[in-house]
Amino acid sequence: MTETPPPPRARAEIDLGALRANVRTLRARVAPRTQVMAVVKADAYGHGAVRCARAALQAGATWLGTATPHEALALRAAGLRDVRILCWLWTPGDPWGAGIEADLDMTVSGLWALSEVTEAARAVGRRARIQLKADTGLGRNGCQPADWAELVGEALKAQQDGLVQVTGVWSHLACADEPGHPSIAAQLEVFRTMLAYAEKEGIEPEVRHLANSPATLTLPETHFDLVRPGIAMYGVSPSPEIGTPADFGLRPVMTLAASVALVKHAPAGHGVSYGHHYVTERETTLGLVPVGYADGIPRHASGRGPVLVGDKIRTVAGRVAMDQFVVDLGGDTPAPGAEALLFGPGDRGEPTAEDWARAADTIAYEIVTRIGSRVPRVYLNELDEANEVLDQ
Repeated sequence: MTETPPPPRARAEIDLGALRANVRTLRARVAPRTQVMAVVKADAYGHGAVRCARAALQAGATWLGTATPHEALALRAAGLRDVRILCWLWTPGDPWGAGIEADLDMTVSGLWALSEVTEAARAVGRRARIQLKADTGLGRNGCQPADWAELVGEALKAQQDGLVQVTGVWSHLACADEPGHPSIAAQLEVFRTMLAYAEKEGIEPEVRHLANSPATLTLPETHFDLVRPGIAMYGVSPSPEIGTPADFGLRPVMTLAASVALVKHAPAGHGVSYGHHYVTERETTLGLVPVGYADGIPRHASGRGPVLVGDKIRTVAGRVAMDQFVVDLGGDTPAPGAEALLFGPGDRGEPTAEDWARAADTIAYEIVTRIGSRVPRVYLNELDEANEVLDQ
């Protein structure tokens, strides 16, 4: 007789069926003219880059997006070879040559990057695919309008020399998650101006793109040829101000659960966790949840983070420690191994990632992305609608 293995200390369940449905919902929002880039940077916001990339492609995404070249090269190494991949956060000395050989689309925001990519193209004897990024007002990566003419001119010379192919022109919005913010219209106008200049000079981009998740959901005038949904693909709203996931037909993909490690009775006046910031008011029971800030549970949610144990929402009692935290069970005595649901879609009354974001004074992006490697990812619904299993 085969014994059922015990539940793990903790697990992050990743519902690939929900992810595919979210991608289809996003595609429907921008169809028929605009393509969808599935952004899988930061290990797909903590969900697992390779599995999520494959699921997104099954659902109709036509591009993948990463921040670093190393993330993009890892996708190629995992067998994702027949899809366009854009990576945008390059630093001097990064593997431009490997990027060219892997047929990546590589973002160029300044002359130093153009110089390095053209040198790499000469070295490997192959044309590089590059996209020019414009700083239209975010103030991070991207070329300032004052320097745009020089960058476009030098890129065109490199293209004429057979060293690069300019495949895209793009930018990124600063305040798309704040409806009506004046920077949105201002950035859109700057982008149109910089794009028009590049095209007038002879750039013929395959794709022009500006929209992140909130713009994909609420700003159709920013959609152009391609949208880049990140957090929305994982069923998390980019901002409570623009709506809940359900408002947009999206479903959270990650559920974070742990097994209660210990339940014990404690008298009134008993301090709990470091610093004794929580002291029991009466005789009660305490439950030990074996995850902590080393697993990505925010310490800033000490005393506030919500957890579903049994059929009740409990609150983190005292400080979140590196490996564990405590909840006051109020006299209830669930068995050791009982499930503690930290967040999920909310179907069972459990908290959501947004609830934890409020408890930690942060954003839901950070809550899902920070869940660490000690928490195994368990993938659900790996069968697509054609009943085919995703590659391992």
